[in-house]
Amino acid sequence: MTVSTKINAGRFFEDFTLNEVIQHAAPRTVTAGDCALYIALTGSRNPLHCSEPFAQSLGYKTTPIDDLLSFHIAFGKTVPDISVNAVANLGYADVRFVQPVFAGETLSTSSQVIGLKQNSNGKSGVVYVRSTSVNQRNEPVLSWVRWVMVHKNNMSGLAPETVIPELPGLVAPKNLNIPANFSAKNFNNKATGGQYFWEDYQAGERIHHAAGMTINHGDHSLATRLYQNNARLHFDDFAMQSSSFGKRLVYGGVPISICRALSFDGLENAISILAINAGTHANPSFAGDTIYALTEVLDVWALPDRTDIGALRLRMAGIKNMPVSELAQIKSEKGYHPNVVLDLDYTVLMPRKGSN
Repeated sequence: MTVSTKINAGRFFEDFTLNEVIQHAAPRTVTAGDCALYIALTGSRNPLHCSEPFAQSLGYKTTPIDDLLSFHIAFGKTVPDISVNAVANLGYADVRFVQPVFAGETLSTSSQVIGLKQNSNGKSGVVYVRSTSVNQRNEPVLSWVRWVMVHKNNMSGLAPETVIPELPGLVAPKNLNIPANFSAKNFNNKATGGQYFWEDYQAGERIHHAAGMTINHGDHSLATRLYQNNARLHFDDFAMQSSSFGKRLVYGGVPISICRALSFDGLENAISILAINAGTHANPSFAGDTIYALTEVLDVWALPDRTDIGALRLRMAGIKNMPVSELAQIKSEKGYHPNVVLDLDYTVLMPRKGSN
């Protein structure tokens, strides 16, 4: 019997070429069902994504898709070509939410390889890509940079020239994209339940969000399938038993979404995400872990020509299996605390006092 060679085993580190552009397959039309399932999996309570009257009061035509759901779906398109053979997704930078996505719109994604670095062990390497997702009108809706450690298949292959791209430390306020027609003049904080506005937050403030959420086997598997992310390390328990982890890893987007949902308590009026400045999956998460979240306020930015809204630059940390009150430092000179699974620097939009 002849074994077919038609199966696409995905790219290994040696299969990437600097500056190549990869058009990812399977465009995805986002539906209201996707939104409902995302709420079921995360418990997100942001009324912008579940209350049409509230969304319309802010200038939207209807409820937009949750920013992170759009990101995970767009990200999932890249996995078969970029990270299906990944050791781990390492980080994000320069993530820009260019315009909102609505149910019925179709997302397509492409990526350009902007950096390569083989690891010293010769068994894997780090691939840097800049990805862009567009809607059916070919309008950009999302762009981001990420870097991922990918296995090698040909161990004797020559290492490529090392190119590590220079990345911005943050998305500057002048480059933030405010949704078209957005206005907070009719903002009703009774819908969010939040009593604190942009002016009430100060740089250096730390918020310990009250609740925790345990990651169940079925929930993280279903979430990752919702995003059509087919990376083996999230699904193939048999194969992962022989890995250094000994079991499946939870897709890093799951703790991001959980922490964002948990942070609603204390950031109820953080209406939407404008950018992700940087992100690190500091340690892996596994089924059975309980995730807690804390937020540090890094900056409070006024926005040009806007008196109704401002921006908060936040540091959101995800901590597994320990109360956040027991965490003295997210990161020390020796590295991340072993219970820290996520370190995310991101920017949110928030109404100002008197905007309504």
